[in-house]
Amino acid sequence: MLETTLGLEIIEVVEQAAIASSKWMGKGEKDIADEVAVEAMRERMNKIKMRGRIVIGEGERDDAPMLYIGEEVGICTRPDAKEYCNLDELIEIDIAVDPCEGTNLVAYGQNGSMAVLAISEKGGLFAAPDFYMKKLAAPPAAKGRVDINKSATENLQIIAECMNRTVEELVVVVMDRSRHDDLVKEIREAGARVRLISDGDVSAAISCAFSGSNIHALMGIGAAPEGVISAAAMRCLGGHFQGQLIYDPAIVKTGLIGESKESNLERLRSMGITDPDKVYNADELASGETVLFAACGITPGTLMEGVRFFHGGARTQSLVISSQSSTARFVDTIHMWDQPQTIQLK
Repeated sequence: MLETTLGLEIIEVVEQAAIASSKWMGKGEKDIADEVAVEAMRERMNKIKMRGRIVIGEGERDDAPMLYIGEEVGICTRPDAKEYCNLDELIEIDIAVDPCEGTNLVAYGQNGSMAVLAISEKGGLFAAPDFYMKKLAAPPAAKGRVDINKSATENLQIIAECMNRTVEELVVVVMDRSRHDDLVKEIREAGARVRLISDGDVSAAISCAFSGSNIHALMGIGAAPEGVISAAAMRCLGGHFQGQLIYDPAIVKTGLIGESKESNLERLRSMGITDPDKVYNADELASGETVLFAACGITPGTLMEGVRFFHGGARTQSLVISSQSSTARFVDTIHMWDQPQTIQLK
């Protein structure tokens, strides 16, 4: 039912966020690129006949004015909701959003940024704290055979066997961070090739599920909220995804919320997470009966083109993945404004 009622709507949500952000591509203003994406995403969400709750959004502890954790969105959250919605039949949904995944990529005109969201029934998405997460993504053929607790060398050998390849034919995406120096060294010594990225590991994780993307694994530590969004897509695609929360600043080295390992552990306990070292799989991070994922390219990427403007309009490419219909749809949209003189096809 979620796909039937919200499928087209969520495409338009990510499209509007991508278009707004792309207008700031290459201008060196990452905060503005993010801000306009947030505003556009929220505005479109609030036109949908739904009662949604943001479980992953624009900052867990800051004072984000829009799409903050716990914010309710949709027409059916308004005080006069009874005039527009049948509240007795209304499905409450949880929403995880990243209106501009890869703000630096947009600011500096680099590939791989996108507007992205995942939705499920209430309680169907893991409300990840704003911590970091050790991640392992791999193709469907290796699902359940690779394991985040195994070494990179072991996992590469397993992936190669599952895909009938040699390790030398594999490409592994890793975030370009000092914490990954040893990981990158091990991957290279095992024989695989490494693609270092500065930001945007959601796209990298999802690409593992698509043959022809030339990405065969994502390894390393990135943001936990984006891990949940990646897991939602990988659950629908049948790919392998595991995540383990990282709460020790000494491991992450930069940017971890919390002053100490002890304070971070207390934070997890306050959220009801009693096993801080638990390894979560995609079905646990996105456990809802129905899970939908949508993304729209802001700048060109492995899976989608970025926003392309022409006189009087723009063209976007989006990806919508559904566990309900077991589909992954690539949606090409031409947006026409002000009576365009031409409609750009390519």
